[in-house]
Amino acid sequence: MLALSGCETFKEGPTAVAQFDVPRGSTVWGKVSFVEIGGKVTVRADVRGLRPSAQFGFHVHEKGDCSAPGEHFNPMGKPHGSSRVAERHGGDLINLQSDAEGNAVYAFETNLLTVTAGPTSVVGRTIVIDVDPDDYRTQPTGNSGGAIACGMIRAAQ
Repeated sequence: MLALSGCETFKEGPTAVAQFDVPRGSTVWGKVSFVEIGGKVTVRADVRGLRPSAQFGFHVHEKGDCSAPGEHFNPMGKPHGSSRVAERHGGDLINLQSDAEGNAVYAFETNLLTVTAGPTSVVGRTIVIDVDPDDYRTQPTGNSGGAIACGMIRAAQ
Protein backbone atom coordinates (compact mmCIF):
# COMPACT_ATOMS: atom_id res chain seq x y z
CA MET A 1 0.00 0.00 0.00
CA LEU A 2 1.29 3.45 -0.87
CA ALA A 3 0.41 6.41 1.29
CA LEU A 4 1.22 10.00 0.37
CA SER A 5 1.09 13.01 2.61
CA GLY A 6 -0.57 16.18 1.36
CA CYS A 7 2.76 17.61 0.14
CA GLU A 8 4.01 14.58 -1.79
CA THR A 9 3.25 14.05 -5.45
CA PHE A 10 4.13 11.54 -8.14
CA LYS A 11 6.93 12.71 -10.41
CA GLU A 12 5.77 13.53 -13.90
CA GLY A 13 7.98 13.99 -16.91
CA PRO A 14 7.48 14.48 -20.62
CA THR A 15 4.54 12.30 -21.65
CA ALA A 16 3.21 10.84 -24.89
CA VAL A 17 -0.02 8.90 -25.42
CA ALA A 18 -1.68 6.67 -27.99
CA GLN A 19 -5.26 5.48 -28.45
CA PHE A 20 -5.68 2.34 -30.51
CA ASP A 21 -7.19 2.57 -34.01
CA VAL A 22 -8.81 -0.80 -34.41
CA PRO A 23 -8.85 -2.54 -37.80
CA ARG A 24 -12.30 -3.41 -39.12
CA GLY A 25 -13.69 -6.50 -37.38
CA SER A 26 -11.39 -6.23 -34.34
CA THR A 27 -12.70 -5.79 -30.80
CA VAL A 28 -9.47 -4.44 -29.31
CA TRP A 29 -9.40 -0.97 -27.77
CA GLY A 30 -7.37 0.88 -25.18
CA LYS A 31 -4.61 3.37 -24.56
CA VAL A 32 -0.87 3.55 -23.96
CA SER A 33 1.22 6.18 -22.18
CA PHE A 34 4.95 6.85 -22.30
CA VAL A 35 6.40 8.87 -19.40
CA GLU A 36 10.06 9.91 -19.37
CA ILE A 37 11.73 10.37 -15.98
CA GLY A 38 15.42 10.20 -15.13
CA GLY A 39 16.64 8.84 -18.45
CA LYS A 40 14.05 6.06 -18.64
CA VAL A 41 10.62 5.75 -20.19
CA THR A 42 7.81 3.88 -18.46
CA VAL A 43 5.33 2.40 -20.93
CA ARG A 44 1.87 1.76 -19.47
CA ALA A 45 -1.05 0.22 -21.31
CA ASP A 46 -4.67 -0.59 -20.53
CA VAL A 47 -6.12 -2.74 -23.32
CA ARG A 48 -9.53 -4.47 -23.62
CA GLY A 49 -11.10 -6.92 -26.07
CA LEU A 50 -8.06 -9.17 -26.55
CA ARG A 51 -8.13 -12.94 -26.95
CA PRO A 52 -8.42 -14.26 -23.35
CA SER A 53 -5.38 -15.67 -21.53
CA ALA A 54 -2.97 -15.02 -24.39
CA GLN A 55 0.20 -13.15 -25.22
CA PHE A 56 0.60 -10.60 -28.01
CA GLY A 57 3.59 -8.93 -29.63
CA PHE A 58 3.81 -5.28 -28.57
CA HIS A 59 6.14 -2.94 -30.43
CA VAL A 60 6.85 0.69 -31.23
CA HIS A 61 7.06 1.04 -35.04
CA GLU A 62 9.11 3.58 -36.99
CA LYS A 63 6.34 5.35 -38.93
CA GLY A 64 3.45 7.44 -37.67
CA ASP A 65 0.83 5.89 -39.97
CA CYS A 66 -1.22 2.87 -38.89
CA SER A 67 -1.97 1.95 -42.51
CA ALA A 68 1.81 1.57 -43.06
CA PRO A 69 3.62 1.58 -39.69
CA GLY A 70 6.95 0.41 -41.10
CA GLU A 71 9.44 -1.77 -39.23
CA HIS A 72 10.04 -1.97 -35.49
CA PHE A 73 11.54 1.30 -34.29
CA ASN A 74 15.29 0.70 -34.34
CA PRO A 75 17.20 3.99 -34.09
CA MET A 76 20.45 2.34 -33.02
CA GLY A 77 20.49 -0.38 -35.72
CA LYS A 78 20.44 -3.32 -33.29
CA PRO A 79 19.08 -6.86 -33.88
CA HIS A 80 15.59 -7.84 -32.70
CA GLY A 81 15.56 -9.30 -29.18
CA SER A 82 14.00 -9.58 -25.76
CA SER A 83 14.16 -7.10 -22.90
CA ARG A 84 16.69 -9.42 -21.25
CA VAL A 85 19.39 -8.36 -23.72
CA ALA A 86 20.88 -4.88 -24.04
CA GLU A 87 21.38 -5.16 -27.81
CA ARG A 88 17.86 -4.92 -29.25
CA HIS A 89 15.53 -2.65 -31.21
CA GLY A 90 14.38 0.33 -29.17
CA GLY A 91 10.82 -0.60 -30.16
CA ASP A 92 11.07 -4.15 -28.76
CA LEU A 93 8.80 -4.20 -25.71
CA ILE A 94 7.80 -7.26 -23.69
CA ASN A 95 4.73 -9.20 -24.80
CA LEU A 96 1.32 -7.99 -23.71
CA GLN A 97 -0.47 -10.62 -21.55
CA SER A 98 -4.28 -10.73 -21.38
CA ASP A 99 -6.26 -12.11 -18.47
CA ALA A 100 -9.19 -14.56 -18.62
CA GLU A 101 -11.53 -11.71 -19.70
CA GLY A 102 -9.25 -10.49 -22.51
CA ASN A 103 -7.99 -7.42 -20.64
CA ALA A 104 -4.36 -6.41 -20.19
CA VAL A 105 -2.77 -3.93 -17.81
CA TYR A 106 0.88 -3.45 -18.67
CA ALA A 107 3.94 -1.60 -17.39
CA PHE A 108 7.47 -1.75 -18.79
CA GLU A 109 10.51 0.48 -18.25
CA THR A 110 13.21 1.04 -20.87
CA ASN A 111 16.24 3.25 -21.36
CA LEU A 112 16.17 2.73 -25.16
CA LEU A 113 13.33 5.20 -25.82
CA THR A 114 12.64 8.86 -25.04
CA VAL A 115 9.63 11.14 -25.20
CA THR A 116 11.68 14.30 -25.61
CA ALA A 117 12.85 15.21 -29.12
CA GLY A 118 15.75 13.27 -30.58
CA PRO A 119 16.57 10.10 -32.52
CA THR A 120 15.08 7.77 -29.87
CA SER A 121 11.80 9.70 -29.37
CA VAL A 122 8.53 7.76 -29.68
CA VAL A 123 6.52 10.88 -30.58
CA GLY A 124 5.18 10.66 -34.13
CA ARG A 125 5.55 6.87 -34.30
CA THR A 126 3.05 4.04 -33.81
CA ILE A 127 2.48 1.40 -31.15
CA VAL A 128 1.23 -1.94 -32.51
CA ILE A 129 -0.36 -5.02 -30.93
CA ASP A 130 0.28 -8.16 -32.98
CA VAL A 131 -1.95 -11.25 -33.15
CA ASP A 132 0.74 -13.63 -31.80
CA PRO A 133 3.44 -13.35 -29.13
CA ASP A 134 6.93 -12.20 -30.04
CA ASP A 135 9.35 -15.15 -29.93
CA TYR A 136 12.25 -12.70 -29.34
CA ARG A 137 14.45 -14.66 -31.78
CA THR A 138 13.13 -14.44 -35.34
CA GLN A 139 14.72 -11.53 -37.23
CA PRO A 140 13.68 -8.85 -37.71
CA THR A 141 10.18 -8.95 -36.17
CA GLY A 142 9.85 -11.84 -33.72
CA ASN A 143 7.32 -13.82 -35.80
CA SER A 144 4.40 -12.13 -34.03
CA GLY A 145 2.02 -11.99 -36.98
CA GLY A 146 -0.16 -9.17 -38.24
CA ALA A 147 -1.44 -6.16 -36.36
CA ILE A 148 -4.73 -6.35 -34.45
CA ALA A 149 -4.50 -2.78 -33.13
CA CYS A 150 -2.38 0.30 -33.79
CA GLY A 151 -2.16 3.76 -32.29
CA MET A 152 -0.36 6.96 -33.28
CA ILE A 153 1.91 8.19 -30.47
CA ARG A 154 1.43 11.90 -29.78
CA ALA A 155 2.91 14.29 -27.24
CA ALA A 156 0.46 14.76 -24.37
CA GLN A 157 -1.10 18.21 -24.05
